[in-house]
Amino acid sequence: MSEKKHITTSGIEIKEIYTSSKPMEEKAGAFPFTRGIQQDMYRGRLWTMRQYAGFSTAEESNKRYHYLLGQGTTGLSVAFDLPTQIGYDSDHEMADGEVGKVGVAIDSLKDMEILFEGIALKDITTSMTINATASVLLAMYIALAKKQGADLKQISGTIQNDILKEYAARGTYIYPPKPSMRLITDIFEYCSKEVPKWNTISISGYHIREAGSTAVQELAFTLANGKAYLQAAIDKGLDINIFAKRLSFFFNCHNNFFEEIAKFRAARRMWAKITKDLGATDEKAQMLRFHTQTGGSTLTAQQPLNNVIRVSNQALAAVLGGTQSLHTNGYDEALSLPTESAAKIALRTQQIIAFESGVTDTVDPLAGSFFIENLTDEVEAAAWGYIDKIDAMGGSVNAIERGYMQNEIADASYQYQTAVESGERIIVGVNKFTQKEEGLTEVFNINDSIRNVQTEKLAHLKAARDNNAVSLALNNLGEAAKSNENLMPFIIHAVEEYATLGEIADTLRGIFGEYQ
Repeated sequence: MSEKKHITTSGIEIKEIYTSSKPMEEKAGAFPFTRGIQQDMYRGRLWTMRQYAGFSTAEESNKRYHYLLGQGTTGLSVAFDLPTQIGYDSDHEMADGEVGKVGVAIDSLKDMEILFEGIALKDITTSMTINATASVLLAMYIALAKKQGADLKQISGTIQNDILKEYAARGTYIYPPKPSMRLITDIFEYCSKEVPKWNTISISGYHIREAGSTAVQELAFTLANGKAYLQAAIDKGLDINIFAKRLSFFFNCHNNFFEEIAKFRAARRMWAKITKDLGATDEKAQMLRFHTQTGGSTLTAQQPLNNVIRVSNQALAAVLGGTQSLHTNGYDEALSLPTESAAKIALRTQQIIAFESGVTDTVDPLAGSFFIENLTDEVEAAAWGYIDKIDAMGGSVNAIERGYMQNEIADASYQYQTAVESGERIIVGVNKFTQKEEGLTEVFNINDSIRNVQTEKLAHLKAARDNNAVSLALNNLGEAAKSNENLMPFIIHAVEEYATLGEIADTLRGIFGEYQ
């Protein structure tokens, strides 16, 4: 009988014992940042505790934001519904059945005003998970900040704005890759001058992992996409030492505790090399700063309270891996959007790690562990293997157009599911230690009537606004899209005239076409 092999989710074999590693001379806060981007890490400042929230109407989401801020969350993270993500207003036929379901419905600046009512944008950081319509939602946020009298040079936050992973893993794209990349670099250029503290992209491995990739694939494909954005911005004539400081990353954290920590440590080291090789000399432009969300796809509908333990395990790995920002999932998210009580426990999980566990007292506490140092090296080597293949294809855009990333993710997902179904990989409460189900008594539901509410609001908006001014603003945007002009000022102007998200997206569809 052959001895059972112990392997990580990425197929890296784990030895029974580790007895050597390279000497640990590296410091935190110095190139290549394996041990963290700050010299004192959490001794100086804790990670931002974000709770991803957004559902139904702007009014309902605003109530949840005030609740979370009252519970001690330190940053807001906005989830948008599918019509908002793919550029349709709530009254469009394609929006039927989806309005307010997986996030908040935002049709115009009027909705954005309601969403942040009673919240001063100058006092918080906001992360917005939006990609194809990122330019429009950012324009609305900027317009609202101006209305509130905030100094645009001081407001801070992040837009995801990572379109490449949409083609590879998630699907909420609108335009073909090249005009989509143009919109992204227009945002880089505009914000570097007008909103310099804004993180203009959050290059996202999260959805790559949720689609079924391994930890190594998540790391490799995310950094390869990051490299493509760097190159696109350099080709536009932007200075890497300026725009690269405003790039951030968004990673997933799954259940394999040590592999996840190794992934985060390897990510910093690899990004430092990538940016340096492309000409970055400023250390802040070489630093990989990242937000982490615990693994949505790891949550089980069976025995949902088990998810509290899974989320705690993942959150601790993210902190030990040196995250700058963290969202912890609600235990009920395999069944519905999180209830208030589940969102509170998720936030309390972070607070207990921060204030009771002691892991924040020293920098990179697992550094020098024979196991962690070896695993960091192995994860890094495996990720470079993928990046070398992608580079040989001409970079991420070409690799995605050829279906390479999509096929690799699909293969990994199939292998994982096969291992679960055969019992080779144990999921507690699903294929082992099962029991007769006792359902949760409280599940969060969104009513379909929200579409009617949003449709009424749109009708009132269109009756009250200056429609001639809207038509002129949209026409000017269309003309600018045919030229090489930066589109952000035109989008901001259209938003301020109360053009809707769908009207702006349709104007660009007319010029750029749609990706099929």
